[in-house]
Amino acid sequence: MSSYLEQWNSMFLDQQSQQMNMAEINLYYELETNAYEIILAEPEKVWQGSFADLRQEFGFGNKYVIFTGFLEGINSSLKDELDLDQVNDDSELELDIDFEKLFIAMHDVKADWLYNIPAWDDIIEPEKQQEMLYEWRQSKIVRVDKVGRNEPCPCGSGKKYKKCCGKN
Repeated sequence: MSSYLEQWNSMFLDQQSQQMNMAEINLYYELETNAYEIILAEPEKVWQGSFADLRQEFGFGNKYVIFTGFLEGINSSLKDELDLDQVNDDSELELDIDFEKLFIAMHDVKADWLYNIPAWDDIIEPEKQQEMLYEWRQSKIVRVDKVGRNEPCPCGSGKKYKKCCGKN
């Protein structure tokens, strides 16, 4: 039998599987939003319990594959990442969340429905959010030094740039 993570990832293997699983994917977004609202309401809490217990506590009910997708999404923002390949109903989990990493991760994946949850303002001051977003945007800017006409061509040909890649 495949792991929960493998079952989650199989929903996205190809366009046909995505279309077949569209209802589950839409349900994921709804359950994910509700789970983050629960988490953001208690930012000091370290969430602990079995996979099955936390699945219930966050409102995923019997949707273990969707809950695995949620864990995959939050995993990089945990202070100690989970080994999701080994997770089953009896696995004991600890979700100690780094909220600054989570906030930026939500921006990385363009999850505006998550980073616009009003509770964020109670966890990270709006000024701090703006500062973090400025730094994040700056890190995404590609800076390239301009190659001078008479410098060696960056392609490695040994010719001057103007006689090689800069010719056109």
